[in-house]
Amino acid sequence: MVKSMTGFGRCEVSEGDRKMTVEMKSVNHRYLDVNIKMPKKLNFFESAVRSLLKTYLQRGKVDLFITYEDLSGAKGTLRYNRELAAEYLKYLNQMAEEFGLEKDMNAAALSHYPEVLVMEEADEDEEELWKLLERALKGACEQMVETRSKEGENLKRDLIAKLDEMLEHTAFIEARAPQIVAEYRSRLKDKVQELLQDAQIEESRLAMEVTIFADKICVDEELVRLRSHMEHTRAVLNEKDSVGRKLDFIAQEMNREANTILSKANDLEVSNRAIELKTGIEKVREQIQNIE
Repeated sequence: MVKSMTGFGRCEVSEGDRKMTVEMKSVNHRYLDVNIKMPKKLNFFESAVRSLLKTYLQRGKVDLFITYEDLSGAKGTLRYNRELAAEYLKYLNQMAEEFGLEKDMNAAALSHYPEVLVMEEADEDEEELWKLLERALKGACEQMVETRSKEGENLKRDLIAKLDEMLEHTAFIEARAPQIVAEYRSRLKDKVQELLQDAQIEESRLAMEVTIFADKICVDEELVRLRSHMEHTRAVLNEKDSVGRKLDFIAQEMNREANTILSKANDLEVSNRAIELKTGIEKVREQIQNIE
């Protein structure tokens, strides 16, 4: 199945007073490159998140955004750092004695010093938290795969249309090739007759010259390989796995054959068709860059 590398997915899962939201978007990339933004308390799950994504996606640059809300009111507990408060108080009293200042420190003022009173988040059940996150991730991934698949079908139809157009150019060149040789033989014969002024032409020598010319412009092998690559592309478009890299390689081979055909062209119409072939192949390569 052809899938685009451009897609979007979103899923929100609520359970009691907790809510997990996952949003993800992706664009083209040679490999799978995932950028994750999530709350610090979920960092422990980063490896599991990446492993889960790999079961749904093979290629693309993916931006993943995870938000978590706990509305239960159990935000955490307040912790009193007695040792740090004692340190602050010791140095404040020392400063007061050294500079002749009044010792006016009270508990309220001391509590405002950094880290004396610290709010610590309550521990959560990691297993339950992962279940919530996993459900949201799977929902977002499934939506992204769906959007990628729909766009992939559009790409597939467009590629098949481009292949059909390229096959028309290929068929024209195949039909035109024998005509070029025949036209060359006729021109060569007329030119020789003009030079020899009604003298008898050596048919064997004429045949040899025509054969040499035909061999120089012959693109039969290139056309056979080009047709084979086009048919291979059609077959790959129906495969179930990730096909982007394979299609890109085939397109490179098609371009190589088209270059050879153009270099051998000794006819304006064939040259024009070969240029159209190269243009079509380039369009195919551009579309393939969007395929997973």
